[in-house]
Amino acid sequence: MGKPKFEIKKSKDDQFYFNLKAGNGEVVVTSETYTTKQNCKKGIEFTQNNAADADVEDLT
Repeated sequence: MGKPKFEIKKSKDDQFYFNLKAGNGEVVVTSETYTTKQNCKKGIEFTQNNAADADVEDLT
């Protein structure tokens, strides 16, 4: 199994988004869309820096 990775993609309306893929290649997160690639990269950076400390809230 490989390492998790972020993939930056372009939507049909020319906006940018990222997928976070698990080591087995399965998409586990898809972001919102961003108007610039730079903002998409900032979204990835935010996720990398803050997701590990995020609380889990079960609303079921």
